[in-house]
Amino acid sequence: LWMQLYARLNSRKDLESIFLHLIGISGMKLPQLRFLSAIAKHNLNISAVAEKLYTSQPGVSKQIKLLEEELGVQLFNRNGKHLTHVTPVGKRVIEKADVILSEVANIKAIANETRDDNAGTLTLATTHTQARYVLPNVIKQFKQEFPDVRLNLIQGTPERISEMAVTGEADFAVATEAISTYSELVMMPAYRWNRCVVVPKGHELTFARRISLSALAEYPIVTYVKGLTGRGNMDAAFANAELQPDLVFTATDADVIKTYVRSGLGIGIIARQAYEAEQDADLVAIDIADLFDDSVTKIGFRRGTYMRKYMHRFLQLFANHFDYDMIDKAALCENMAAIDELFAGVELPEK
Repeated sequence: LWMQLYARLNSRKDLESIFLHLIGISGMKLPQLRFLSAIAKHNLNISAVAEKLYTSQPGVSKQIKLLEEELGVQLFNRNGKHLTHVTPVGKRVIEKADVILSEVANIKAIANETRDDNAGTLTLATTHTQARYVLPNVIKQFKQEFPDVRLNLIQGTPERISEMAVTGEADFAVATEAISTYSELVMMPAYRWNRCVVVPKGHELTFARRISLSALAEYPIVTYVKGLTGRGNMDAAFANAELQPDLVFTATDADVIKTYVRSGLGIGIIARQAYEAEQDADLVAIDIADLFDDSVTKIGFRRGTYMRKYMHRFLQLFANHFDYDMIDKAALCENMAAIDELFAGVELPEK
């Protein structure tokens, strides 16, 4: 039987069906696979897994031992009762367990949609800038169309956001930095944006006919921390001009940056969409798009995700060039290069 199954391992689809079949003919249970996957995601902390999955620590340990006995291999190395690291075979088993759990989630999504394709849960993982300045209007319209869909909005770093989408903790990940490096995600370009300088009214920069990079480098600068909101493009521009900007203060969100600009700490460099004319009437925004390359914000989902009706619609509301056909084609792309080629002729909106 094992040789026959091995001979059929010629595609991911076959692999998934085989593992689902193996669950049926063996003693493996889905809760065991969930425990296994969760342990890997929580740095081998069984207490954290037990708390996350509302069960007991001894119960988790027992099920993992039963799974190891069933498979006849050791998935974790131990020091007494503590797990120290994942064994090589354990890493391979966890990868396959994650595939199975992903497909189980898709099966449930299909069943839920059959019952009611206008109800469910949608979890978004994103950065502060997206949550504060871009998503409110999208979410407002979405809730008007799908009042029975419960929305969860989680903020974090681009790396954490990507990890949540990869593991299934979030349905969509929205960010600008780092997110496209995750091969497990289908990342689609949503819009492009650039930056502005914010200064108090009367600041000498407001009277300048043109601002250069060298002029900006003469002032103390307040901006985003590394790895957030297009900071990489800004750093690259200064580096290419062989300039060393005086970054006196960095923060994760534009509201904090603007607060410290108001206090006189320095000039602020923020995403253009983070300047609000009414709320920021005491500040002046100066366009500096000619000094930096545009940044592109992307929205992504885990490969193999079953797209429910309301998930398709959310993507369309976020960027109107995401029609059903384009989303489905992107989902079939094998890598980011193929997705880039798919969207090569699309004029991204600017924000």
